[in-house]
Amino acid sequence: MSAVLEFDGEAFDPLAAPAPSAAPAAPAAPVAVPTTGAGSPGPAATLARLRAGVVAAHASALTAQTALARRVLIGGPSPSGPARTDRTGTTGSFVQREATNGPLIPNAPPPPTREAAFKPPARPERAELDRAALDALAAGDLAGVFGPAYDQHGTNPAVRTSGGQLDAVAGLDVRGGAGGRGGLRATPAAGATLRGAAVEAVEVLAVALGLPLVLAGTALAATTDAPETPVGGDLTVDALEVDLIPRPHVVARVGAHEVTVTVRELPGTVVGPDATGRLATSGRVCSQGELAVLGEFHFTHMARGEPGLAHGPQYAHLVGRRATRLPSHGLQLVDRVVSIDGERGAFTDATYVTEYDAPADAWYFHDTGNVDAPNVMLMETSLQSALLVGYHLGATLSDPGQDYVLRNLGGTATLRRELDLRDRTIRQHSRITATTPMPGSILQDFTYSLTVDGEPFYDGESMFGFFTATTMANQTGLDGGRDVPTWLDRERPARRRTLDAAARCAAGGPRTPVDHLALLEHVTVVDDGGEHGQGYLHVSQPIDPGAWYFARHFHLDPVIPGSLGVEQVLQAMQEWALDAGLADELDDPAFVVPVGAPLTWRYRGQVVPTDGTVTFEVHLRGVERRPGRIRVSADASLWKPGLRIYEVLNATVELREDGAAPWTP
Repeated sequence: MSAVLEFDGEAFDPLAAPAPSAAPAAPAAPVAVPTTGAGSPGPAATLARLRAGVVAAHASALTAQTALARRVLIGGPSPSGPARTDRTGTTGSFVQREATNGPLIPNAPPPPTREAAFKPPARPERAELDRAALDALAAGDLAGVFGPAYDQHGTNPAVRTSGGQLDAVAGLDVRGGAGGRGGLRATPAAGATLRGAAVEAVEVLAVALGLPLVLAGTALAATTDAPETPVGGDLTVDALEVDLIPRPHVVARVGAHEVTVTVRELPGTVVGPDATGRLATSGRVCSQGELAVLGEFHFTHMARGEPGLAHGPQYAHLVGRRATRLPSHGLQLVDRVVSIDGERGAFTDATYVTEYDAPADAWYFHDTGNVDAPNVMLMETSLQSALLVGYHLGATLSDPGQDYVLRNLGGTATLRRELDLRDRTIRQHSRITATTPMPGSILQDFTYSLTVDGEPFYDGESMFGFFTATTMANQTGLDGGRDVPTWLDRERPARRRTLDAAARCAAGGPRTPVDHLALLEHVTVVDDGGEHGQGYLHVSQPIDPGAWYFARHFHLDPVIPGSLGVEQVLQAMQEWALDAGLADELDDPAFVVPVGAPLTWRYRGQVVPTDGTVTFEVHLRGVERRPGRIRVSADASLWKPGLRIYEVLNATVELREDGAAPWTP
């Protein structure tokens, strides 16, 4: 039996229920081995047997990683206590159902962290509400109370709070409350009931969290176990759960009672795209006032919900199957589609614009050792914006019976100017330049440019591939399946030393990556070693199958993001730069992503939870200095067991004094 992800409750009107999921793909069939002479294997047979072993190993790893993903999704009690069940009130629970229609098993996600925390679609401009403001919310004037970010251009006229039960709200904070998911304090009106006051208070929190902003044609619906008794005093509201799937909802505790407020579509409202991939209106308003083609609700379903709600009815059968997905939670770095200039089935030269809001309290700003955004954030937001519309336009619809997974194959990207991205909206302008169908795969080339307030700051080009399970099982890496040793294993230098990166991260301090971006343990250094004779770095460390990124990248298809592999390379270079004393040459410098230094990468394989170990090496090219700035450049490669699968060229890190003049050639 296999677990598939689906809804238990009322289906979206008028969308049909999802098709049953297909059984997991069987391992690849053995490859026939040719023989020579009297049945004795010759060189060709030996190569075929070796290749068959590689194929079988990859197939086994793919099967194991899918099983691991399903086991993680099913969940269960955590070491610290029983798991908590998701609740969504009248809409039903988001649950795991056995494919044989067996019993329901509640989905039990881990407690949220900064990375996993819900990202509100908007932030209210005020934290205190008087009776007049509460009456305005009851009349539907969300923007008049919380600010222009809550204006939906008339697409959601039925969204309003129940009203009449509260006199005031204080301490409203979408990152507040006992669990950091949102909270407030409410003063009931004279004659209010506990049920009525609790419901209105959580409705106010739901609106402040921006939950109605991601859908058009909706209203608020509430359920609670609070009684219709007189309320005894002020109420404290703490959100327990906030999510956009299956519908936008918040579950909150008010005293000893729970209240669930859900954003529900009105009868006849279509919440997902039609067969052309178009939606009449998403209800989501973009940063420059346009109504989005698709919004956060649809992107969340792209990542871990109902594919049909994200892309249209042709994708509904992919529920519970290993298919193309966006990363999820804090690793999902694209929010909305502003516009699409292209039609389903017509890919080449299709252009589109997407947006991503980068909140100042985002996990990656906190966890990076850089003064601003880390390189992984720039790579992910640009690549995610590029990849999703090609899939949305139907890149894999010509073969709907196949489960295609998505992998980035390479690209080049350049930061054009230094920019503080905190609390900024990034617009990504992307173009599909080529689509190439091949047996077992579909390749697409893209160009992209990122802007803030109309000014470009980052651009690049990239290639993605959609691959079947059989194709994924036949990966041969960058060297045609040959096991190419690292420089350290080949040269075996006698003199080497070790940097304890984990200890430095644990100690904290400036220029130190922490938490989710503390990616290194130890770095082996060979001074004057490497292909360029300027220094060599080597890292080999075990893979933690429970690492946070496997649950994010991707749903039912866990692999280490290639961008985090690049981030590891850059962090190793930063460790070397600090150990070499380069920071001591400057006045309190910080690490930044270098402007005008093109970064090129090639991926020809994946690292899955069952691979055991990841290894990479860095060949330093040299150190350059400008007034107030120092740069270190290098080339790098990364291995999974037996295969070199990543190559990174012109990897560059920079130490910069605050206010230093721009880097000039």
